[in-house]
Amino acid sequence: MLNRHVFPVVLLFLFSLSRLHAQAVKLVSPDGKTRIDVMVNPDHALVYRMLVNQSVVVDWSVLGLELRSGTIGADAAIVSSATRTVNETITWPLGENDRIPNRFNETTVSCRSGSTPFQVTFRLYNQSLAFRYTLTDKAAIRAGVITRELTTFRFASPFTLYQYNEESVFAPTAVDSFTKTSDFPTTLTNGKLFISVGEAANAGYTKAVLEKGTTPNTLAVSFKKDYRDPAKHDSVRIGQPFSSPWRTISVSASAIGLHAFSDLAFRLSPPPASGIPAWVKPGKLIRSYLTTQNGLDCIDFAHKHNLQYIMFDAGWYGAEFRGSSDPTNVIEAIDMPKVIQYGKQKGIGVILYVNRVALRAKLDTILPLYQKWGVAGLKFGFVDGLSQEGIQWLAQALPKVQAHGFILDIHDNYKPTGLSRTYPNLLTQEGIRGNENNPDAFHNTVLPFTRFLAGAADYTFCYPNANKAFSDNLRKTKLQVSKGQQLALTVVYFSPLQAMFWYGNPNDYTNEGEIEFFSRVPTVWNESHYLSGEIGQHIAVARRQGKLWYLGTAAGLNDWSGTLTLNFLDKGKTYTATVYEDDGADSIRKRTVTVKKGDAFPVQLAARGGQAVVIEPNR
Repeated sequence: MLNRHVFPVVLLFLFSLSRLHAQAVKLVSPDGKTRIDVMVNPDHALVYRMLVNQSVVVDWSVLGLELRSGTIGADAAIVSSATRTVNETITWPLGENDRIPNRFNETTVSCRSGSTPFQVTFRLYNQSLAFRYTLTDKAAIRAGVITRELTTFRFASPFTLYQYNEESVFAPTAVDSFTKTSDFPTTLTNGKLFISVGEAANAGYTKAVLEKGTTPNTLAVSFKKDYRDPAKHDSVRIGQPFSSPWRTISVSASAIGLHAFSDLAFRLSPPPASGIPAWVKPGKLIRSYLTTQNGLDCIDFAHKHNLQYIMFDAGWYGAEFRGSSDPTNVIEAIDMPKVIQYGKQKGIGVILYVNRVALRAKLDTILPLYQKWGVAGLKFGFVDGLSQEGIQWLAQALPKVQAHGFILDIHDNYKPTGLSRTYPNLLTQEGIRGNENNPDAFHNTVLPFTRFLAGAADYTFCYPNANKAFSDNLRKTKLQVSKGQQLALTVVYFSPLQAMFWYGNPNDYTNEGEIEFFSRVPTVWNESHYLSGEIGQHIAVARRQGKLWYLGTAAGLNDWSGTLTLNFLDKGKTYTATVYEDDGADSIRKRTVTVKKGDAFPVQLAARGGQAVVIEPNR
């Protein structure tokens, strides 16, 4: 959705060069500080490098695809290039910022490998590069299979990466000691620079990962999850037309500077065909036990505490992994029409979980049925976000879900690549080690610099109630972080659909003073600022909705203290800051303080602690 008052400036320059002379292409970013060079090296391979502030960050690295019919990028020649500049503003009421600048220079490089034509499109933003492959040759496409992607990232110096896969913990590992694989986006640092290597617009490829390359300081793209038959080299099937997902490299001089690229995958994905449907509503939810009464109790709780949804999770139509469980029939313990109707009276929507087994068997049956029931949204469970077949299934399911008027949450191993822009009803997804796994404070303070650079994540907060230390579902394990950190992370972590109360009976939440902040915090924002942070050590984020500012700070495994400069406030106004913080006795203390623009706001957190603040203007 483009701001109708801000028109994109598009300049298109076409030029053709002969095979003899067109062996190098250069492109600079809009601010002139980032540059890429593309050329054919002495081995006749297509390669690229990336420079920031005239220093090489990614040295000459290989480009290409290995097809069953031959290798794209080998025996290469650059034939021509077409360049354009785009400067636009995207308006988006479902994000971290409601106005998203999208400014880049782009060149599409037309090449040949032997007699096979192909293109590589490069988009260069300030301190960020995106590129993807396009095949137009019918003979190459008819061969139909990519057996390997040859893309590499050869860094100019040694780096440490934060290795993880899907819902695992993070393991800082030197690139040259790297023996596993790591998901996109992967974050790296050498102590001076911070780099995120990511992916965008994957609607039909496989889930590629990063592995150690064959040369020092190098990462390579791999198809570990989609190598079904090594004898046939059967990996990724392609059709006409074919463009790969974008590969991205973003560079910052600070860890918090990486946040400037958290919407990069969004910007690289296609816009929605018809704007954002009016019925797409962000919000917060509580998960209900699988009974009618608990559903009604959850609706009352949601109405009282400014939540917008309740969710019936796995089991509401029977054992989720059994093919005999019918997602068109509700278990006897739940009077679904009664709960849905009561929710409508209270302005609370009902979201239903459906497992992959039932989705694959009956998607086209349940969508019109649930629409007739008055269901507000769906949660897809245990989908296959690892293989090409699974990702393609999701890509065809997304428009169907939107066409039937449901918001959507995709859980388990699926991670975002920007498709929430194309399908605005896709509010969030998991692909994260969330709170139901009881992660520690190191994990919590790594996430803003890693997984959240891909987009929204449903962290499923498991705030303890007044009567139990934690949930029976977690074997009565105590939280590894403070209650203050739980509150703060609802500001730090972005998700338009936020599961605030994942475990526990709503009637047990009598600790109103502790959970008051959950009632106040929104899930989408007008603007956001990362104020301070180091990976695995601490994080401080300020976000605004309307006239109110929200501030979340969290510490890692060690104490953290510092000051945050409140330059984001309006000049000439005074504000009241309501602070929700740990009281040292496993509860929350609330206090107020008057602040203004430019104030140094002190923060002093114990290890594993956190603080949440609401800042509102005084009249």
